[in-house]
Amino acid sequence: MNDKRYNQFSEELKRLFGCRVHRISVDAGFTCPNRDGSVATGGCVFCSDRGSGSFGIARGESVAAQLELGKEVMVRKYKAKKFLAYFQPYSNTYAPVATLRSLYDAALAVPDIVGLIVGTRPDCLPPEVLELLSDYHRRTWFWLELGLQSPVDRTLASIGRGHDLATFLAAARRVKELGIRLCVHVILGLPGESREEMLSTPGLLNDLGVDGVKIHLLHVNKDTRLAALYERGELLLPEREEYVGLVCDFLERLRPEIFIQRLTGDGGKDLVAPQWSAAKFEVLNAIDAELERRGSRQGSRL
Repeated sequence: MNDKRYNQFSEELKRLFGCRVHRISVDAGFTCPNRDGSVATGGCVFCSDRGSGSFGIARGESVAAQLELGKEVMVRKYKAKKFLAYFQPYSNTYAPVATLRSLYDAALAVPDIVGLIVGTRPDCLPPEVLELLSDYHRRTWFWLELGLQSPVDRTLASIGRGHDLATFLAAARRVKELGIRLCVHVILGLPGESREEMLSTPGLLNDLGVDGVKIHLLHVNKDTRLAALYERGELLLPEREEYVGLVCDFLERLRPEIFIQRLTGDGGKDLVAPQWSAAKFEVLNAIDAELERRGSRQGSRL
């Protein structure tokens, strides 16, 4: 543990590499089976045509050019010295192996890129792709990110995920059998879910032996189906205090060795609601303060 009451991923990067390390998001031109008709069209309810959480990316440039531009920003803003190439928008294993290898190798060839992070869906990991990812796990500092969002099949159907919990569990188990570092995305505050259902997720992640988790606030971005629901008054979003309490409850039930890569989201320039989430550091400070008030920390309820 660091001076936080949870296992902060950024501190692990400093420990491993001896300096500030930042992720640089890359759009490599992928699509998604939930968009191209293989599974569905239109994507998840929270995802726009630009992908989820992908603002600020220099689209249209090569992988190498995007990384070089990103490096300039990270050095100027954060004095970063090393970088991770983060293949973020859409499903970044949804292509032939030769295409994936070419893109990943292009990223690793950029100076000061010390590892890869690849985000994808659990239904985009056929055996040949898993074999390729296992090779990168041996070659570099590699993380795979899988979107779960919710362990409740009813919710997964309502948000248009296009897969069920069983599909996620099968993929996650195959990934861990290969020893690949796995980070799982979870959204708190999805419509229709009870507190008990949301807090069943940490136990599931503990049992799977995941290495990291990203906890997201359900926020509404423009040009999404979620935005249409919100504008019609059909979506209730949590207040800040409710969300902060829920995150702390979640952390208390999570194994302390799991790295926390995210505790909230701000939606960027596309944010519609909740507006309080735009003050990201205030939310993070409130989470710190609530854990301190409780005298608790990650894993304290295990």
